Amino acid sequence: MSQSIAIIEDIAGVIEIHIDRPDKKNALTAPMYHAMTAALADASARADIAVVLFTANGDAFCAGNDLKDFMAGPEGGAAAFAFIRAIAAFDKPIIAAVQGLAVGVGTTMLLHCDLIYAAPDARFIMPFVNLGLVPEAGSSLLAPATLGHAKAAAMLMLGEPMDAEAADRAGLVTAVVPADGLLAHARAKARILVAKPPQALATTRRLMKGDPAILTARIEEEARLFRDTLRSAEAQEAFAAFFEKRAPVFRRG
Repeated sequence: MSQSIAIIEDIAGVIEIHIDRPDKKNALTAPMYHAMTAALADASARADIAVVLFTANGDAFCAGNDLKDFMAGPEGGAAAFAFIRAIAAFDKPIIAAVQGLAVGVGTTMLLHCDLIYAAPDARFIMPFVNLGLVPEAGSSLLAPATLGHAKAAAMLMLGEPMDAEAADRAGLVTAVVPADGLLAHARAKARILVAKPPQALATTRRLMKGDPAILTARIEEEARLFRDTLRSAEAQEAFAAFFEKRAPVFRRG
């Protein structure tokens, strides 16, 4: 596994995926995506695993893609989209424990989780348009369905952050939990799920998720458009401005 992803099995029936790159706010690289995708495949294949728990070390959950890694070549994008497809198709309950920043995929991956517990300092941000890009991970479909169109528009079109309390009210998270008890709380909920009747639980989750073909089609449409916009003049200007620490200037007409 990647040195920046720790896979822990200290609770019977649960695989914990720890994002462990705190010095970079847990920004994701291609090897980290590969490690998480492999962990999901392992969890899906094993009858003794009932739940996956995502958590992170440090003061941030995930700052999104490591932009330098992502822009270095096609591997970063391919690895990211492979992880998105894997978490969207995963067939067992997923819990997330979120503290601090959850940016880009750090938020969109949560839309595929079932129970999301947030520390009071959690901040959810989907800045795709600001970078000249489009949403990914099915978030253009799932965010309006979860938050309502108006709240989703504020996040996806304006790029406005949502704090933990607002996310709780909007239905993005299950509950806000004190930071010092966040992981313990998520682990306790995982243990409760492990003890449930597995077939009834799996069927209930499948019914709640709805037709997977609709989500898959949206994920693939977003991926195609994401790749197109990544090569656009808008994205080039947005990324240049980001690295040069200046305001971007976009041309109209």
